Amino acid sequence: MSHATAALPEQSLKGIDGTTLGLYAATVFLWGVSWIGIRAQLGIVAPEMSVLWRFLLAAVLMWGWVLATGHRVRFALAEHLRFMGVGCCLFSFNFVSFYYGGLTIPSGLLSVVFSLASVFNLVLGFAIFRQRPEPRVALGGVIGVAGIVFLFWPEIAGAGFNAAALKGLALCVMGTLFFCSGNMVSTVVQRRGVPLLSATAWGMTYGCGVLLAVNLLRGNAFIIEPTVKYVGSLVYLAVGASVLAFMAYLTLLRRLGAARAGYATVLFPIVALTVSTVIEGYAWTPLAVIGVVLALVGNVLVLRRPAAAK
Repeated sequence: MSHATAALPEQSLKGIDGTTLGLYAATVFLWGVSWIGIRAQLGIVAPEMSVLWRFLLAAVLMWGWVLATGHRVRFALAEHLRFMGVGCCLFSFNFVSFYYGGLTIPSGLLSVVFSLASVFNLVLGFAIFRQRPEPRVALGGVIGVAGIVFLFWPEIAGAGFNAAALKGLALCVMGTLFFCSGNMVSTVVQRRGVPLLSATAWGMTYGCGVLLAVNLLRGNAFIIEPTVKYVGSLVYLAVGASVLAFMAYLTLLRRLGAARAGYATVLFPIVALTVSTVIEGYAWTPLAVIGVVLALVGNVLVLRRPAAAK
């Protein structure tokens, strides 16, 4: 991407093509299923250590991809500072926050809080890039988040909101803010014409460096739980939910902008709930049905082509 063609995604959007819809669906599915994998990681291994193993494996795979395809690997110091920002926000602190949050609040509430990324992206996009969201997009985000609240209201109401639950909720909100901040930095990096594969590989590398420092400072044991559950979830989180999903999502950032791309997070809980229905026998309620309908209606509002673009 040249500097001449690197306009803000919202300014260059001409519609949603099949490739974009495919990337959107892949992101929603891969990250939607990842909540189950995150829960499977909690237990013996310290959360920040599990996140380190996840992105260490993902970084190795990503660098292999970069070198095999001959992408650029050398960049100026200013770009490396941005890569470090992406690593801190997207590939370390946000996941550590959610892993710790998952120790004290239900998995459904984890995904509900993360779905607020669509709203945070709108706010940060306006604050940093002065991107004024279209009323239709803003309305779609509000309706979608309202749908998620309906969908998980029994779980939210049953969380108790004691000190532990409030701490977990605060950690998840902080993790979501880290994620959205990483979106903003990544948008700047892509607008400067940095290849997506290279930027992601460097971002994961810096994220691993940060995680290594955190683990050393906390004195965590460098261990892996030798179970099929832990190792299997680790492989999925590294390959599916990290390499493939982040590549799909960061590509969406370039194609759709942070507001529309971030709205994919609204649908993650629906995927998690569907998997839970099949595997765990989740019982649907009228509130859950209303929530799904609202989330899908909001999604249509956000993705529908503006009349002027048709």
